[in-house]
Amino acid sequence: MHLAIAHILDPTGVDRIRSALAKVAFVDGCVTAGQLAGAVKDNTQAQGIDIEPVREFVRDRLMAHPVFSLATRPKAIIGPTFSHYGPGQSYGRHVDDPIMAGQRTDLAFTLFLSDPAAYEGGELITDSPANEEAVKLSAGSVLIYPATTLHRVAPVTRGERLAAIGWIRSYVRRVDHREILFDLGTVLHRMIRHGNSKDDADLLAKSVANLTRLWCDD
Repeated sequence: MHLAIAHILDPTGVDRIRSALAKVAFVDGCVTAGQLAGAVKDNTQAQGIDIEPVREFVRDRLMAHPVFSLATRPKAIIGPTFSHYGPGQSYGRHVDDPIMAGQRTDLAFTLFLSDPAAYEGGELITDSPANEEAVKLSAGSVLIYPATTLHRVAPVTRGERLAAIGWIRSYVRRVDHREILFDLGTVLHRMIRHGNSKDDADLLAKSVANLTRLWCDD
């Protein structure tokens, strides 16, 4: 399941990250890429201990967002890394490492930090059996997708693209199970919000809880 969440960070949050990153060094992005990915990776990434508070800020905001949590069932967020693309830079088609920082990567996310009008190109392009999907979201918005997906970043032709890239270790390993829980959880929240029958909501909540127990990988 691919899911875009608009404005998971407000403009103040985006400005906070961008201001912090303006004070740190960016190095060749290939230092964090595997052999195959490194051959097609052309960007720079923030480096140094000064970015850890920024990482923590992003992780806290993501974990606190109800839709993000409902969709990903996060046990841990790995990263994020902060990547920068200038004119002519891109990241060719690749798949992310299955294990990072000693944890399985079930999902990946891209948190866009640049206004789409500030650059041309730079779309995140993910593969599917039917076609490619190009995504370019507003600053503060995030795209979540399975880490098993082949994907790439199209060449930037004008301006600068800044984004936070991270991975999620989910309590629920299988993508179809996460999607079922997301759908049922969404319906449950709507029932509660609209004041539907409490008996029906309780029964659905029971099913969601028991399916989570059945599929949880803790």
